[in-house]
Amino acid sequence: MRSVNQTKRLKNKRIDFEARFWSGSRKHSGIKLIESFFHFNDLVTAKQMLNKIMVYAGKKKTAINEDSSAIFHFHQALRSFVRACYAIRMKETSWEMNINPEKRSPLLQASLSDEEYLNPTLVFQSAFEEYSLKDFDYYIAIAVYFSMGVFKNAEESSLISPYIHLTKMLDAAHLILERRIQKNQ
Repeated sequence: MRSVNQTKRLKNKRIDFEARFWSGSRKHSGIKLIESFFHFNDLVTAKQMLNKIMVYAGKKKTAINEDSSAIFHFHQALRSFVRACYAIRMKETSWEMNINPEKRSPLLQASLSDEEYLNPTLVFQSAFEEYSLKDFDYYIAIAVYFSMGVFKNAEESSLISPYIHLTKMLDAAHLILERRIQKNQ
């Protein structure tokens, strides 16, 4: 269990989003970085690229048929995206909504449970309770590495859970942006 001082120190510590390479800027808030991420990668494309990387990481003796620079760019952007989700998890801002069940959009809900749809930050809390930033960095690097070359396949069982968390984080972050846009209109 963390002490109050440890929690305050973690909240006050600035996170380096490592976004300068792909977004052109070092200074972002978590939500601004997520906006930037979805500016470069729409939700469907990002999920498809993540899925392709995952599939090819598990295949033996086959490499992903994507341009390696596009894979590298996505790798860098996804690492920054995970850091932004971590920062949002640390904030006190709630993205919780009371939504009438008839007004729910199954397309916006995507992979999220009903509870996660109502409060998307639960996705980030769950993901970072199970894995650290270093764990996600490692997962992303391993998945990209094994998807790009003709190597012995990665151990799929160790890739599944982080992959599911990343997919849900993409859905939750996109939902937060949608709600932010609706709130500002």
